[in-house]
Amino acid sequence: MPQNTSSHSTGCKNLNEWLCYLETLHNTEIDLGLSRIGQVAKRLNINFDFARVITVAGTNGKGTTCAFLESALLEERINEQALTVAVYSSPHIERFNERLRINKIDVDDQSFITAFKQIELVRAEISLSYYEFTTLAAFIILMAMKPNIIILEVGLGGRLDATNIIDADVAVVTAIDLDHQSFLGNDRETIGFEKAGIFRANQHIVIGDTDAPNSVIEYAEKVNNSPDKVANKIKVREQDFTIIEQGIGQNQGLWQWQYTGGNSTDVNDDTILLTDLVSTHIPRDNVATALMVLTQLGVMLATDKVNALIVKTKVAGRTELFINNSVDDCDVMLDVGHNPHAGRYLARKLAQFKQQNKYQRIIAVVAMLADKDICNTLQPFHTVIDDWYIGPLTVPRAASVEVMTAALANFTNSINCFDNVTQAFKIANKKTQSTDLILVFGSFYTVAEIRRLLV
Repeated sequence: MPQNTSSHSTGCKNLNEWLCYLETLHNTEIDLGLSRIGQVAKRLNINFDFARVITVAGTNGKGTTCAFLESALLEERINEQALTVAVYSSPHIERFNERLRINKIDVDDQSFITAFKQIELVRAEISLSYYEFTTLAAFIILMAMKPNIIILEVGLGGRLDATNIIDADVAVVTAIDLDHQSFLGNDRETIGFEKAGIFRANQHIVIGDTDAPNSVIEYAEKVNNSPDKVANKIKVREQDFTIIEQGIGQNQGLWQWQYTGGNSTDVNDDTILLTDLVSTHIPRDNVATALMVLTQLGVMLATDKVNALIVKTKVAGRTELFINNSVDDCDVMLDVGHNPHAGRYLARKLAQFKQQNKYQRIIAVVAMLADKDICNTLQPFHTVIDDWYIGPLTVPRAASVEVMTAALANFTNSINCFDNVTQAFKIANKKTQSTDLILVFGSFYTVAEIRRLLV
């Protein structure tokens, strides 16, 4: 086990050198558990008593839920003073600094380096994974900056994720589906239990899954089963809040959000109905969940206010659309979706494009990791993708062209194989017309590699 190493002896001078060093400290890339990080956090006196904390877990939808909450809370005022809002998330797409932003500005290199030095000085005999070390660094920076609101996106699972050393004021669980089964379990009930591990007694709990596993509901009720239990602190999608389709014709695309409160005398527990909500850039389900969180925080909602937030909330790599005005180039959509739940969502979105005759053809550029459920992630696209362009990623866990081809061969013959995903994208782009759409998806790595070519 690594022994204490002074910051001087690491030889690290810049952020990239530190990140490379952190990758060597622990013999397991993913090593769930709170013991190691908990001990070092105690030595560092990690404490967020100065802020209201929101923790967001789930298989998909965490990042977009956090982004909507961030946009909304930055509009709020306390005693006519704007709130300071921080978001910690992972993984990043292009730059490590994306993992921590305050008021939508990524934290600078030096702040991370200073925090890394502090951790290195106190961890002594304790071995920390890359994720644990960088999470603690984010926490040190947050303690120095003291934002009013801290939004923590859970990395993996919930119960044993590094972020769960913090007791949040509001715990949120978004959609739950199969992913990371080797760490979290092979069914939604088992995975749901792991996600629900972020719940605490007498805490606001928002469950955004439209069909939440029983394990999630039961755990929420269990932790709130204290003598001073406040039942209305648990809010469940389709029980307490829901989405209503508003209509067709002139109202097509508009929707409503409804929250029906309990019997509490709290003003926020009255029924709220928001009508004439516009189409969202991010998944609408995650907007609905975020609105429930805002209501629990006492934020007053109105249609105009929510619509303004919907229009401005866009997230890199989440159905991110690059519009090309050139007569030669087509539009490109980037999405980090890499599991069956994300695949089903993306396929439905593309099916809507086809129904609306928005694009003549839709071409997919895909690269995935070998440990993902490749067959069930790609299968939902069988009726909406016209041509497939595939190439491997340049990372150790990359799926081979042969593996991805075998998955696609179950439903299509239009498969074009290349040496790498960048080559696949460039050739696909040459073969398209301005009336086509290229969808690039399959992994954070895939989006990172192609996004550099577009930005």
